[in-house]
Amino acid sequence: MVGAACAYYCARAGLRVTVVERGSPGSGTTSACEGNILLSDKEPGPELDLALLSSRLWRELVERHGAAAFEYQAKGGVVVASTEASAAGLAGLTAGQRASGVDAVDVSATELRELEPNLTPAAVSGAFYPQDSQVQPMLAAARLLQFVRELGGRVLTGVSVTGFLRGPGDAVLGVRTDTAGEIRGKHVVNAAGTWSGQVAELAGAPIPVLPRKGFILVTEPLPRVVRHKVYTAEYVANVASSDEGLETSVVVEGTQAGTVLIGASRERVGFDRSFSLPVVRKLAAQAIEVFPFLRHVSLLRTYLGFRPYCPDHLPVIGADPRAPGLFHATGHEGAGIGLSPATGALIAQLIAGAVPEIDPAPFRPHRFEEAPV
Repeated sequence: MVGAACAYYCARAGLRVTVVERGSPGSGTTSACEGNILLSDKEPGPELDLALLSSRLWRELVERHGAAAFEYQAKGGVVVASTEASAAGLAGLTAGQRASGVDAVDVSATELRELEPNLTPAAVSGAFYPQDSQVQPMLAAARLLQFVRELGGRVLTGVSVTGFLRGPGDAVLGVRTDTAGEIRGKHVVNAAGTWSGQVAELAGAPIPVLPRKGFILVTEPLPRVVRHKVYTAEYVANVASSDEGLETSVVVEGTQAGTVLIGASRERVGFDRSFSLPVVRKLAAQAIEVFPFLRHVSLLRTYLGFRPYCPDHLPVIGADPRAPGLFHATGHEGAGIGLSPATGALIAQLIAGAVPEIDPAPFRPHRFEEAPV
């Protein structure tokens, strides 16, 4: 999805674009996520600034191409606090977010149940985020690539990058591939998601992007029983955690098809794709705590994916001075769908020499090699 957004905004900026995809469009992490566009889980700082820009750009995409093009839903988000301690922490978060420009509304237990009538009576308070929204991720990525083709770009599928072409000053002049030969260009954008670290190694410009595994549960189709994206206050802490071990915090939301999606687990176990019944059971139990009616609902399936994790929880966006001509757009962890338009716009602005809409410095690719201050 991030790569599709980079291609789209570069093509709109008048650049000639070639997309190289080793599988089919959206077949990686994009195919294994929920399509969330969230402000609610971002603490004040550079990532929230990127999210605010992206939220606006998603709305502009919908105005330009229509909501149906992406199955865009402005459903809003609800965060639930189950203890007084978590309620206090959530109130502090919303205050900081409001100061940064987020529409974050503190709500009482009674107001929570007006928003979500099937919510557990144990909830003590919460927050409502009307700006939170959702797209169908694979459809959205495919649409953006369709628009890239309409703007004159090329999209090569089933093609893997095997190396980089270099010139004077070690400048990047393009890539080598397994089946499409050499593809030359003045700029190369590494937007390979969880596998971006491997691509960066090929260029001799390593970035610490690692896979962070997560499961999603899918229920049988239901009436509209979950109206918003709903998660617990503990979810934000888990997103910001750097622990390698298993962490779970419940996220529940309905889809247009009527199914309910349940997440989210996080663990760093490499690219291990094995199924874990204990993790699935834990997620199901946590979801029932928030929505007790789910106890009587059947699961259709589960699936898993790998988030592109960076140690400082910030994406890697921008030019890499270690390999002139190489740009990175990766490391968004679980926020890649939501942050993709802003990332793509920022990459296009940097390549075209335009003034970036937000400061790209916090996302600089070489920050991990800089000496600590």
